[in-house]
Parts: sequence; C-alpha cells; structure tokens
Amino acid sequence: MGVHITLLCVGKIKESFYRQALEEYTKRLSRYCRLQIAEVQDEKTPDGAGEKEEASILEKEGKRLLARIPEGAFVCTLEIRGKALTSEQFAQRLLELQVQGISEICFVIGGSLGLSPEVIARAQMHLSFSAMTFPRQLMRVILTEQIYRAFRILSGEPYHK
Repeated sequence: MGVHITLLCVGKIKESFYRQALEEYTKRLSRYCRLQIAEVQDEKTPDGAGEKEEASILEKEGKRLLARIPEGAFVCTLEIRGKALTSEQFAQRLLELQVQGISEICFVIGGSLGLSPEVIARAQMHLSFSAMTFPRQLMRVILTEQIYRAFRILSGEPYHK
C-alpha cells in the first residue's frame, strides 16, 4: 500500500448522499491505497460576474489549491479539455506511475468556474471524464469510483463493465 492519493477539491460537500458514497469508496480503497480528501474554500461567484471578477476568483481558488498540493506529488487535473481514457487505460496509467516510483498522486477538482491557468500548468496529466459538465461534488464520487475500479482491474479482480 505504497500509494497515497489526494483528492484536492474546491468547496465542501453539503449533500449527505455524496458524503456517504465517498465514505464507502474510501473504505473500499483502504486495501489498495491511502486516500485523503482535502478541500479548499470556494469563492462566491456573483450572478453576472464579469471576466475580470471571474479571473480574480479563479486566481484566489488556484492559490489555495497550489498551497495544498502535497510536495513532490504527481498532479492530475480534471478538466473538460483533458484527455479521455477508458477505465482500463486509467488503470494502466496508475500502474505506470507506480512503476516509475511515484507514490504520491494528487487529483485536482476545481470550483464552479474551473481551474486557474496556474493550477493547470502545475499538472502533469489533464483528465476528462466527459465533454459534459457535472456537479463538482458528483465528480468526486465518480473519480473515487474510477480509482477503485482501476485498482480492481490491476489486481485482476472482477469489476462490472
């Protein structure tokens, strides 16, 4: 269990059903890795915010995120413009990272406006789960499920296709 995975996210989860799902996957993942979920404060985005105001919000959230990335971590951002992978390809990528000796992986999920250019530039991998927009709280659940599925695939254990 040499891999430590951090989910670094903007904002807190308010809905209990998302928290329950995350707790379940965290428990399931405990036999494969150490999973930590870290949250940074989100900025309120007023209705009709202009470009300058949105850029300022992204910058503030971005600074908070960059300050919380574990030292020496391999960083993967979740972005609509990122690369789409199958579950098998994602599992293979996690295996490649481990073979390269990377034991600290940090997945970053932005706020309602996305991620700042500085956070995107810090990432070594840009991952997309869909061209659609999902609630960022739901993305945490989807990501933890895919991490769990990846470890099941790598362990040769059954998983639903």
